[in-house]
Amino acid sequence: MENIDVMVLRTLRDWREQGKRALLATVVRTWGSSPRPVGSIMALCEDGQVVGSVSGGCIEDDLIYQFTQAYSDAASDDAKHIPSGPPSFIKYGISADEAHRFGLPCGGTLELLLEFDPDPAGLAELVTALEAGQLMQRTVQLADGRASLAAATAPQDLSLSATTLVNTFGPEYRMLLIGAGQLTEYLATMALFSGFAVTVCDPREEYRGAWRVQGVRVTADMPDDVVIAFKPDRRSCVVALTHDPKLDDLALLEALKTDAFYVGAIGSRRNNSARHQRMVEHFEQTADTLARLRGPIGIYIGSKTPPEIAVSVMAEILAVKNGVALPRDMDVGHAKDDLAVPGNDDAALVCGLPRRAA
Repeated sequence: MENIDVMVLRTLRDWREQGKRALLATVVRTWGSSPRPVGSIMALCEDGQVVGSVSGGCIEDDLIYQFTQAYSDAASDDAKHIPSGPPSFIKYGISADEAHRFGLPCGGTLELLLEFDPDPAGLAELVTALEAGQLMQRTVQLADGRASLAAATAPQDLSLSATTLVNTFGPEYRMLLIGAGQLTEYLATMALFSGFAVTVCDPREEYRGAWRVQGVRVTADMPDDVVIAFKPDRRSCVVALTHDPKLDDLALLEALKTDAFYVGAIGSRRNNSARHQRMVEHFEQTADTLARLRGPIGIYIGSKTPPEIAVSVMAEILAVKNGVALPRDMDVGHAKDDLAVPGNDDAALVCGLPRRAA
């Protein structure tokens, strides 16, 4: 699946180019727990179609009720419609009863900015830039809804002032997987439905020829060359899954030279230690240059099968992407070390939960 923001903006562009009235809703503030983060967007068409999400569904239903004819007779006097005019704000979950009615978490409140009939030409320009892999900043004037675009040099959080809303939209997150084995198929599948564009590299025909996951770019070039051509940025991750130093090592070293937010390799603690030693002895690396290299990768969930290992790895990648610091007892290496020490009281805990007695 593609980046949800691009999907929303493309669909909104299409509606507006077809002459349909539509609105763009953006989460601009949250208090307490919230089902969607600030910056999340959804679009609503005059016929009641919705793309994107700002909640678990109840707020979307309320917006449909307020701004379309979906729940009323189009010929009646009380028929709903999307208005014209400048953007407006709307809050949900102000009271406990309202939070319950709209399915918000306990204490949750969110505020939306609604833009009515966004300019189709501006939307088309934005979508074209995003599809070309550009990072774009969209500024909306709150007084009249006029929107302007500018190239952005780095991802930024949404910014709201008394006069403007500034939201940064980026291209898809990208994942480069080295090796086309069974584990890669599971991880690629999870990455796709998490919104990553996935590339798989494997020069070995016996692995590459059996690839079965649709929507993934597969290449037979040597991994280090693929990393260079891939040009990883801060929205990219590189994961080596072959267990073969001839394929993994050079590619990982190239990836460590980039801004990739995650660089890691599959393998046991012993394999990970041997990898570091090879890179120090043969490639003049140091502890500092290898500090960003993750391994063993994944979070500790006791996984042993390829799908469970893929869940473990994908969870860690998403945590790093989202800036979440994982507890030490969820780190694969530390968790297994603790479990292996006889008499260690911490060995009775797995991710903070008591282990069942044998």
